[in-house]
Amino acid sequence: MGLSLQKGQALSLKKTDGAALTRVRMGLGWDTAAPVKRGLFGMKKAADIDLDASAIFFGKDGKALDVVFFNQLASKDGSAQHAGDNLTGEGDGDDEVIHVDLGKVSPAVEQIVFVISSYSRQTFDQVENAFCRLVDDSTAGSPEVARFQLTDAGTHTAMIMAKVSREGSGWSFKAIGERANGRTAMDLVAPAANAL
Repeated sequence: MGLSLQKGQALSLKKTDGAALTRVRMGLGWDTAAPVKRGLFGMKKAADIDLDASAIFFGKDGKALDVVFFNQLASKDGSAQHAGDNLTGEGDGDDEVIHVDLGKVSPAVEQIVFVISSYSRQTFDQVENAFCRLVDDSTAGSPEVARFQLTDAGTHTAMIMAKVSREGSGWSFKAIGERANGRTAMDLVAPAANAL
């Protein structure tokens, strides 16, 4: 289990030996808090909630340079790869994953902001057990580095989740947790820029 972060907390992305992390994975998980509905033959079925994890790449001037989301699964510089869209949040663990090879991130990119949006426009009142976590894929066993529990229920449809920023020759991670509204990552470019 990684370090449990609260909103606004940050940490340097370094291994225990002081070396910088080179490959990380941002995982997003969630469950539905919506009332159970009746499925086929009257069987109970939870309502599906289609949350989307996305990554927005920003340059030093705060201008968005690239976006990785369900409709563009890889970054233009080849550093980030979205593992695919999960339409329901069903199952344990990470429901959506974005892999980032920090060594391949374009020098023009200063910060990567991770966001969540509700494509089905359901609000966070209908979501529970939402979390994001950062995993070190450059170390054997892929240990979890940090976890941020997203407990902020409300009528918003998106959240500015966290960011990874250049820090000296390495990178740092910060939990943000700011409410926003939007259906896709494109709707969240401006709110994400406010979190830089």
